[in-house]
Amino acid sequence: MTRAMGAAMRRIHVGNALSAFGLGFTVPYLYVYVAQVRGLGAMTAGLVLAVFAVAALIVLPFAGRAIVRRGPRPVLLAALVTAALGSLSLGLASNGTTVLLSAAALGAGQAVMQPALATMIVDCSTADTRSRAFAMQFFLQNLGLGVGGLIGGNLVDSTRVDSFTLLFSIEAAVFLLLAVVMATVRMPHSPRIEGAPAQSAGGSWKQLLGNRAMVQLCVLGFVLFFACYGQFESGLSAYGVEAAGISTSALGSALAANTLMIVVAQFAVLKFVERRRRSRVIAGVGLIWAVAWVMAGYAGLGHGSQEMATAAFVSTYALFGLGEAMLSPTVAPLVADLAPSGMAGQYNSAFALVKQLALAVGPAVGGPMGASLHAPYIVTFLLFSLGITGLALRLGRQLTAVQDQPWLGKSRVVARGGAAAEPVGAEA
Repeated sequence: MTRAMGAAMRRIHVGNALSAFGLGFTVPYLYVYVAQVRGLGAMTAGLVLAVFAVAALIVLPFAGRAIVRRGPRPVLLAALVTAALGSLSLGLASNGTTVLLSAAALGAGQAVMQPALATMIVDCSTADTRSRAFAMQFFLQNLGLGVGGLIGGNLVDSTRVDSFTLLFSIEAAVFLLLAVVMATVRMPHSPRIEGAPAQSAGGSWKQLLGNRAMVQLCVLGFVLFFACYGQFESGLSAYGVEAAGISTSALGSALAANTLMIVVAQFAVLKFVERRRRSRVIAGVGLIWAVAWVMAGYAGLGHGSQEMATAAFVSTYALFGLGEAMLSPTVAPLVADLAPSGMAGQYNSAFALVKQLALAVGPAVGGPMGASLHAPYIVTFLLFSLGITGLALRLGRQLTAVQDQPWLGKSRVVARGGAAAEPVGAEA
């Protein structure tokens, strides 16, 4: 990595931390703010949360094309300004229409930040440094979310509207500060790989859908996010309360255990996975999460003491955190290495879209099951976790040697936009 790339990467990591801080700063308190503080009711509050997801689903297909055409930095700056305006107006909104429009702007801006920042990481890293860069991104995102939620929770007072106005104003200021930081990033111009596939006109979705390995990775990604992230605050928490008798404080401890595992284990795990096949690392995550669901099953369906049930439930979240730490230096770099030259933005946006779909469907399916169908819920998601292992091993057969084992291509120069050179005649 050159000095210019290193300097740019440091600013990008600051950007990742600030964007996560902004997200954690307000999102946990949106429901209370809309339903109770503004007095707009539970239905409007639920619509606000839905608008966040819908806005992301609408803008992400266009974000990838914009990143390909304009570059990630201009798209990121536009997203930051949009999110800042949405946050500020949300803090001042007093009726349902204004709240929904503001939430749409905030949700759209935050959704576009993810693929834009990921593409900037791709542009400022090499095959040797990309896994570590994405591991650092994931570490800082979790740290930012935790710190943001902690500070935000100490600022708000449900009896005072002005405390929430202050909260959203600070979030808007954070996004604008991030825009200033990102505007100073000097993106390096990396040499192009000789023989790398050329970018199609307009960053065609047809080209992406013709990449069999990328399609399989998107299917795998949907299952990953559906079976884990989509259950954290919906099905799994409902199951813990209803089936295992977990208290709200114990649920908080479980979430804290998840974050702590990520923070403590991330870089130790990185050393373990860096020299292993990416497909087998993902397959291993499926097995770890299968054990996590077995622990959850014991917590709610076993006949142990309440203390044992609580310990098993907390261990479930910790095991999920271990799997997440293994995925962060594996999946995102693989998305980048599957992208033809100049199309990393398109591929990152497509994968972000898959993630958003899974996070929308996961709670809708898992929430009711976790609350009332306890044994079927555990069995279903245990099978999904084992399915992750099978899908990952199948994906491995579609990857080239360098895509699955990136250390084999140390001597290659990674093209700007994140493409990894494929052997001539390699199947997409």
